Formats: sequence, C-alpha cells, structure tokens
Amino acid sequence: MALGSAVFLVVSAPHGRAGATGLDAFGYLLLVAAGLVLVLRRRAPVAVLMVVLACVLGYQLRDYPEVAAVPVLIAVYTAVRAGRRALTVAVTGSAVVVGMLTASPAAGETVREVMERRLPLGWIVAAGVTAEVSRQREAAVRAAEERAAEAERTREETARRRAGDERLRIARELHDSLTHSISVIKVQAGVAVHLARKRGEEVPEALLAIQEASRDATRELRATLDVLRTDMGDAAGDEPPGSGLDRLDELVGRARAAGVPATVSVGGDERSLPAEVDRAAYRIVQEALTNVGRHAGRPAAVSVRLDYRPDGLAVQIDDDGQATPAAAPVPGTGLIGMRERVTALGGRLRAEPRPEGGFTVRAELPANGNGTGAAS
Repeated sequence: MALGSAVFLVVSAPHGRAGATGLDAFGYLLLVAAGLVLVLRRRAPVAVLMVVLACVLGYQLRDYPEVAAVPVLIAVYTAVRAGRRALTVAVTGSAVVVGMLTASPAAGETVREVMERRLPLGWIVAAGVTAEVSRQREAAVRAAEERAAEAERTREETARRRAGDERLRIARELHDSLTHSISVIKVQAGVAVHLARKRGEEVPEALLAIQEASRDATRELRATLDVLRTDMGDAAGDEPPGSGLDRLDELVGRARAAGVPATVSVGGDERSLPAEVDRAAYRIVQEALTNVGRHAGRPAAVSVRLDYRPDGLAVQIDDDGQATPAAAPVPGTGLIGMRERVTALGGRLRAEPRPEGGFTVRAELPANGNGTGAAS
C-alpha cells in the first residue's frame, strides 16, 4: 500500500490543478516520502500521521500542483484503528489550523475553499469514523469470543468437578460394600484353609483358589479405589497398576485351580508393549476365562494364544464349551467392556461361537495403542 500510494502521487501530480510553482525534485521528494512512510504506519501510527501531514502541508505551502490527499486518509484511518483517536484528532486539527493560517486564497476564493482543496476535511472525518466503527466492531467480536471461551472453560470445569464428585461417590460405595464382602470371603477362606491343615486334611484346590482370588481381588479393588480418588486428568491412572501380561501365568493358574483346564502359547518375538495395550490384553484374557467358568457348562478346555507382531499384539482365547452358532450366548457387560477397550485403542475384536462348538475371542491390538477401531 505504501509503494502504491507513492507511485500514485508521483504519477498524478503533473496532471493535477496547476500551482504557482512548477513541480521540481523537492516536490517529488515530498510526495515519495508521504507515500513510503506509510510502510511504518502499523508500528508508529501517530508518528507516521505527523510525517504525512508535514509532507502534504509542505507540498501545499510550496504551491505545487494539487494532488489527492490519499496518504492522509490512510494515515488517519490507521491511527484511529490503532486506538489513538485523541492524538489523531489533535494532530490533524493542528495541521488544519496551520493550513488555514498559511493559506493564500486566490481571487474570489475563501480560506475554507482552499483548505477543502488541500486537506479534504469531509474525507478525513469519514476515514476516522470508518476506522472507529471498525475498531469498535472488532472489539465487540473479540469480547464475544472471550466470553464464549470463558463460558466453555466454565462448563468444562463444572463437568470435571461433577465427574470428580461422582468418582468419589463411586469410590465410597465400592469401599462400603465390596471391600467388606471381599474381606469376609478372604477371612473365611483363610480360616477354612487353616482348619483343614490343622486337622491334617488335604486343602481342596477350589478353596485355595478362592483364597488366592480374594487376595487378588482385595489388592485390585484397593488400587481401583486409589485411582478413583486421584486427579481425573491422569489418563494413565485409569487402570490399577500391576494388571498386565506379566501376571498372565498367575491368572491362568487361578483358572486351573478353579477347575478350568487352560493352556498358554506365545508366538512371535515377545517384547514390552505400551502400558494401555498390556493392560487391555490382560483384561481380555481375564474376562474370557471368567466367562468360560460361568457359561461353558462343563469343565471346558481353554487355550490362550498371544501372537506378537511388528504392528501389535493378537490375543485369542478358544474354549470347547457348549456354545454353538445356533445357541449363541447373549452379550453381557463383559463382552461390552472388551469391545470398549479394544475400540478405544484402535484395534479389532471378534467374539462369537465356533462352528465346531465352544466360543472364541480374538482381539487385535495395535502397538501404539491409538486410533479408532472396530468390533464385531
């Protein structure tokens, strides 16, 4: 814009209304300076306005051929737009007064008419008003955006606070109900094991399994309560620590002790996985083994297969229970929870009866644990 203004002034000056003085090098210098100084208008709007007015008034006082006061309009607009309204009025008003005092009207011409030719006050006022309206509109839009952002932050904080209160309520309910019940089971199982050994009797495997399961349940419940009471922003704390594939042997051992024949096989190069993938794989196996114990009917054999791949982990649990394609079990909360875990990690889940009988659960989990997946 600055270069364009300078070019416009230089080109249009020789064609303007002729003055008493012919256009010389100094006149061109004033025109070029008035145009090029606009390049600094955003950094120092008032200073640029003063320079422009000085160049224009100096040009007019030398009585050079008249040109349009485009730089003045641009400088006034920029200064007012920057919020320097009072200074703009003061500087421009001073320039007008100086112009009136130094005006030399031609025959039949008033001082006002001379000033209108030199500094078109109507256009200057219009430029200032336009800038002020634009500035007020921008301020109103910015204020509305800030109010909307503040309202959004308030809503998020309210939602976070309510969710935190709900987590604490759930933690209290779990502590007051499940903790007591599991503790009773643990104590009773321990007493039964102690009495059996005291009498020299063989402790039933099922009783030992109950004792071990109650001990693990107590540990995991306490860890879950700790998670519920911590800051909700800690996404990594959404699972109790220690629930990963490193405890798979313990999990399968408890299933065997409970009367479920289970085997484990591993394919590929076993390696560390992201914590969320490791936990999800453990929970899927845990839920599948629990479902076998509940729904397979007879003591069903279970095979657990882990396949480590370059792009992730595949977990497959097969049993030879009584499920058939014609009598598929109704999905419960366990299968729904599996799907939610796998989908949240961007993986795929297949859970359905096998054609030869029994049930299969296969989860494919990506190594990075991110994305959007599918479940069937």
